[in-house]
Amino acid sequence: MHPILESIWQGLIGASVLEQIGTVLGIIGVGLMIRRKIWAFPVGLVQVAIFGYVCFQGRLYSETVLQSVFFIALAYGWWHWTHPEGRERKELPIQSLSTGATLGWAAATLILWAAWGTAMHQLTDAALPYWDAFVFAFSVASQWLQARKVLANWIGWLIANSVAIGVFWVKEYYWFAVLYAIFWFMALGGLRAWTKAWRAQKHDE
Repeated sequence: MHPILESIWQGLIGASVLEQIGTVLGIIGVGLMIRRKIWAFPVGLVQVAIFGYVCFQGRLYSETVLQSVFFIALAYGWWHWTHPEGRERKELPIQSLSTGATLGWAAATLILWAAWGTAMHQLTDAALPYWDAFVFAFSVASQWLQARKVLANWIGWLIANSVAIGVFWVKEYYWFAVLYAIFWFMALGGLRAWTKAWRAQKHDE
């Protein structure tokens, strides 16, 4: 077997039960989010709690912090999606960002990237601190947009997952690179599905 395929296979079968459960729940959660189902939030909360525990046990503290941020954003998103403004609304509408808001979101994300990357570079022995920080910053920003049901969240996930694939591949964590490739294609599907729903929503207004 080719060494890369062997590494992917070993990563799959060598994962702990918690890692395997977390992976399955992650894929299910993204699938539910693509379909804009509220169940995406409780599934996501369980998934990030599991990954957070696994990361903490492995002393991956940046990832632990990231999962904690995800947990807070998911909890908020669950509440926000189920409390749309206006009693006549049964479902929170998909939001779009103005040009100014998009620039603000991008600027805040880049500032977070620079700050987190510098901290990881100066205070830890992290491998690829700035590239890892890039994934961290765009993941946090995208999760927040998703909690607000903003269409652009999927663009953020496409960016974050693209870099994550490269980071894991360079570190020879081929199984994780494949997993994030799956998430990349799911994010692309999410962007297409939400764009279609957003256009139909605008037509009905």
